[in-house]
Amino acid sequence: MSEWLIKSLDEVVEYFIDYRGKTPNKVGLGVPLITAKIVKNGRLLPATEFILQEDYDDWMSRGYPEINDVILTTEAPLGEVALLKNKNVALAQRIITLRGYKNKLNNIFLKYWLQSDFGQYELDSRASGTTVFGIKASVLKKIPIPVPPLPEQKAIASVLSSLDNKIDLLHRQNKTLESMAETLFRQWFVEEAQDDWNEVRLGQLFSICSGKGLKRDEFIELGMYPVLGANGEIGRCNKSLYSERLIYTGRVGTLGNIFIIHENEKVWLSDNTLIFKDIKYFYFVYFQLKMINFDEYNVGSTQPLIRQSDIKEIYIDFPNDLVLLDLFERDVDIIFTKINKNIQKIQTLENLRDTLLPKLMSGEVRVKYTPEEIKQ
Repeated sequence: MSEWLIKSLDEVVEYFIDYRGKTPNKVGLGVPLITAKIVKNGRLLPATEFILQEDYDDWMSRGYPEINDVILTTEAPLGEVALLKNKNVALAQRIITLRGYKNKLNNIFLKYWLQSDFGQYELDSRASGTTVFGIKASVLKKIPIPVPPLPEQKAIASVLSSLDNKIDLLHRQNKTLESMAETLFRQWFVEEAQDDWNEVRLGQLFSICSGKGLKRDEFIELGMYPVLGANGEIGRCNKSLYSERLIYTGRVGTLGNIFIIHENEKVWLSDNTLIFKDIKYFYFVYFQLKMINFDEYNVGSTQPLIRQSDIKEIYIDFPNDLVLLDLFERDVDIIFTKINKNIQKIQTLENLRDTLLPKLMSGEVRVKYTPEEIKQ
């Protein structure tokens, strides 16, 4: 790393756009608002809040974002990071946008460095607060960052972003495949439903139970098995609760997300989940569950809650022709087999990226390049 310099962020970052301390007027539709809660695992999730177009210029008085700006959450949570792919967005509080000097710092390199253990350590070690753990802008600007020659920064960024691009492509393929399966379900069992079909209770098609809680010391950062909750993975542990094909959803807190666990996939399901097992016509049940508006069955007072008994008593139209169901299960199983193969590829690529990231950011692994090969 003899060629790598150590600089403070304010020496290599030209713009720190900070909207902390401001709260916009939010609406249901308009300019997407980038909030801390949609910056997750190196990516931006779809926006769930918006501001009016006519309010945009007044709100963005501290600076406008650009494509490939680095989005960093500064508190609750601290240290989530992503790249901006659309500049026509508004920035909320608890967000700082960083843009490097073009001749000093590649934004994509900066994003991956902040995402690495080294960047996370620098953020965490300088954070402060009692009720809310965060970092001040003045402190953030003085964080030291290794700065390789710009062509090497771009070469490193190219290696890591190519892996993430492949991962994103596989995620998009899986969304398309599931959309195809859902379209088939809606055509056969909603649009072409027959008047003489029987009404049956959902509870006749599966058994249902709740997941189980774990003690705090049973969560292990590098555990073998994922711990799954109402929003997906919430941690890892070294024991599994299930290794069979099943469906689960949130029981308390977040309602309405429906997930599949594939056969031989070992997981632990937390006590805020409902688990559907022994399912007759697996994919038919899966898409039936996705059609339910779970808010209609919310019986919680302080937080959303659904009961097993209420889900079991929901009535659906059930085909008289079981051949139709068998054909649907066969066709959709082919689609989900492709989805599962893509998931395995995603896990392989993520493991490779996560292995390379600290090695590239420390200079342990160097990327061979010629300046002519790296686009300026």
